[in-house]
Amino acid sequence: MKKTIPVVKGKTYEIEIHGLGSSGEGVGKFEGFTVFVPYALPGELVEAQIEEVKKTYARGRLLKILRKSADRVEPKCKVYHACGGCQLQHLSYEAQLKAKHQQVVDAVSRIGKRPDLFVGETLPAEHPWNYRNKMQFPIGRSKGRTVIGCFAQGSHDIIDTHECHIQKQGNDAIVNAVREIVDQLHISVYDEDRHTGVLRHVMGRVGKNGELMAVLVTATKELPKAREFVRLLREKVPKLTSIQQNIQTYHNNVILGRETKLLWGKPTILDSLGRLDFHISARSFFQVNSEQAEVLYNKALEFAELSGHEIVIDAYCGTGTITLFLARKARRVYGIEIVKPAILDARQNARDNHIKNAEFIVGDATVVMPKLYKQGIRPDVVVVDPPRAGCTPVVLETFAQMEPKRIVYVSCNPASLARDIAILDGLGYRAEKVQPVDMFPFSSHVETVVLMSRVEGK
Repeated sequence: MKKTIPVVKGKTYEIEIHGLGSSGEGVGKFEGFTVFVPYALPGELVEAQIEEVKKTYARGRLLKILRKSADRVEPKCKVYHACGGCQLQHLSYEAQLKAKHQQVVDAVSRIGKRPDLFVGETLPAEHPWNYRNKMQFPIGRSKGRTVIGCFAQGSHDIIDTHECHIQKQGNDAIVNAVREIVDQLHISVYDEDRHTGVLRHVMGRVGKNGELMAVLVTATKELPKAREFVRLLREKVPKLTSIQQNIQTYHNNVILGRETKLLWGKPTILDSLGRLDFHISARSFFQVNSEQAEVLYNKALEFAELSGHEIVIDAYCGTGTITLFLARKARRVYGIEIVKPAILDARQNARDNHIKNAEFIVGDATVVMPKLYKQGIRPDVVVVDPPRAGCTPVVLETFAQMEPKRIVYVSCNPASLARDIAILDGLGYRAEKVQPVDMFPFSSHVETVVLMSRVEGK
């Protein structure tokens, strides 16, 4: 017998909220039917108008809080409820840490089938505000004026942002200067529906000692009035040390294109993690929260249990940040990454930090690792920090075939992590402990590090 859906689109209902979803929205029930309500919190009774109905759930808009959570706080940002950049500013920081811990516990229990697995309390950020060293905002027009900021939640409407409380303040300075200059010089902005106009995005990076890089992303090969643009930008933002143009001509949502031109200053800025220095280029991958990245990597290093005699493979090494952390305590490390520019950055980073026991290889881990094995290289530890989608089964099988003693898995997505824990369990690697780290305060995202050990006899 077909079950009747108890809610109707457009109607208003009282919903009891019992949890938070993976995107930070309140999760409640109405007559046993799941309803997601953004900005509602666990323990609250809310009035919500249903905006979308599916077979197994509905989405509602928060109209009124009938019973308020003790963890609810006033958001610091003026555009918070319109902007999609943060999801949890209305939740106290202590409660955010607990919610992220619970998100990881739920994932490893339900998806990973490991309700017994130890999950540590989420490691907090010492400075939860103004932590992002990288900003990339779309540029558009609204009501006859230039707007720059995050997209509104669930749309491509740009919320004009003059002060972002999770960005380092140097990035705010870049955004506000670019907005003024675009209007002053009458530079056209990109229209993603018509594919017309010049400026698509502005990217800012803040390095060590406040060094700033501004990257102007254009849909055209040339930036009109480039010299004048550079002069004005330098006047308005004195701490700039690099101004670049990135060319993105494709009709898609990818932010950066393959070609970058230096308009003024240095091609890179310097940042650091612990005792290591890194030259960051316009397209470099580098953790956006340097302070918490150090916490994360130290935890990965702890889980790797290195004594100085081990061979380590870092299977998704990017620009070599984790690899170089590991190299200080290992005999030799091999970093593998399919993106060639990232490997070139990693090799330069190794030279700059005088690290000679790290080798960086361009290629797919599933191809490179068996080649290393044939060469007689037997890793004691494999470290992996994959994209949000996690690892493919072939990648996980490749890890297992190398027979390392330990696998240290760094993840930005509890769901794909939990799925891969279950797969590795079947391949002879048992997860021992999980440590969440709050890399992105006031967002719904959580980073985790997991130690997996080889089960003897498998």
